[in-house]
Amino acid sequence: MKPSTELFKLIQSLSKSEKRFFKLSSSLQSGEKNYLKIFDFIEKQEEYDEEELKDYFKNETFIKHLPSEKNHLYKLILKSLRSYYSDQSINSLLKQEIKNIEILYKKALYKECDKFLKRAKKIAEEYEKFYYWFELISWEKKLLEEAYEAGKFDRDLDELIEEESDVIEKLRNLAEYQVLYSKINYIFRSGGFTRNAEERNVVAEIANHHLIKGKNTALSSRAASICYYIKGLCAATSREYTDSYTFFNRTKYILDHNPKIKKDLGKRYIFTLSHLLRCHMDENDFESAQKCLDEIKALKKDKNFKNIDFEVRLFSITSNEQLHLYNHMGQFEKAKALIEEIDTGIEKYGEKINKEQQLLFSFNLAYTYFGLADYKTALSYINDVLNDNEQILRQDIYSFSRLLNLIIHYELGNFDFLEYVVKSTNRYLNKTERDHRIENVFVKQVKQLAKAGNKENEQKILEAMSAETQDLLKDYDERVVLEYIDIEAWLESKLKNISFTEAVLSKLN
Repeated sequence: MKPSTELFKLIQSLSKSEKRFFKLSSSLQSGEKNYLKIFDFIEKQEEYDEEELKDYFKNETFIKHLPSEKNHLYKLILKSLRSYYSDQSINSLLKQEIKNIEILYKKALYKECDKFLKRAKKIAEEYEKFYYWFELISWEKKLLEEAYEAGKFDRDLDELIEEESDVIEKLRNLAEYQVLYSKINYIFRSGGFTRNAEERNVVAEIANHHLIKGKNTALSSRAASICYYIKGLCAATSREYTDSYTFFNRTKYILDHNPKIKKDLGKRYIFTLSHLLRCHMDENDFESAQKCLDEIKALKKDKNFKNIDFEVRLFSITSNEQLHLYNHMGQFEKAKALIEEIDTGIEKYGEKINKEQQLLFSFNLAYTYFGLADYKTALSYINDVLNDNEQILRQDIYSFSRLLNLIIHYELGNFDFLEYVVKSTNRYLNKTERDHRIENVFVKQVKQLAKAGNKENEQKILEAMSAETQDLLKDYDERVVLEYIDIEAWLESKLKNISFTEAVLSKLN
């Protein structure tokens, strides 16, 4: 069995300050610390090699039970990290405060306990942490019992029960929104947009839910932010970008005006800005799109977005969105100038970059090189998408990657191989339920183009392709392809014998 790399990954993920804190914590313990020897050795490895570790410590007794030593070290590092971040997360802070309340209560220090409880309740209320707020009310009722037994009746139990009921209602309300969010997020993450009547019905059902369609249904600012975010996603998956902009803009407004909740919902805030950027791009308002992107980049300097999760997320989202924006504008040289920095980031963060962003990197970089007429490099990146076995995530990327693959092979003159690629693409499209015709029509057109035989036939087929494509693209639903591949500009570049870049810029102007 291959040795587990979990400990190696955890150690390599630690920052300098986290490592220093761990070693300082360890120095307070007495006795021999074999786990520190393992820590120091693994820290220096670039790739985990357990045999090298065993060989280095072959004369040490602890190496005979290495699995338990590794497990012990893993738990100690997590314990150290919990202490390190105990006051940096609101959840951690509230958990710590509740633990303090429990300890003080057991020691019958009720006055001190009440002091901690009031402070914790204020934090839970400000951050709308209803679960912790509910638990704190439970402790408050216990303290109330102690007060009654001591002959103190300055607090009304009915008042506390009413507060508890209100908190439970807000917690239930937020939970219902979370269920709706999971449903619409599944549609968006799996397909990018609604692809058939069944998916449109699901989105319509969510959009018409009484908590989404009704007025004043959100019982808290936290619930209001997710309500408008759900509305924005419903509109985005249906490509109704005007409505999407309105709803995501409202989400941003709520979070901006509730900075403590914004701090706790940093991921949602980043995604909100990313969706607003796409809305600007749909309008070809590239100046506003760039401003929105710059706003996301500025979060890197915000102390509330300083952990490694945000660091990786901000790198991948800003890099992909900047590539996409430059590609959409036909500024492929500017996109190319980003590649060295992007490659460094991809190497640095590795598996920490989620699968969706990895797919987007491959597709966006393929499109950049396609725009630069470097078709061999473009093919290499598009193959990274096509060779992946993912069956659910972002099928829009997989689908349009196949169309781009056809174009790249055509540009490379791989006409014999195109026949096989066309069959493969048709098999894929036939397996997926989708109402859009543009993909099937385009595949058929490219097949004819590959068999043209001479320039004269090629020109006639291109003219027919352009006419049929233009007719199809009068339907707004069919224009979805242009958000991924500008087939209009590509056909124009072939017909007018100009570069793809020139065709994109001409079209935009």
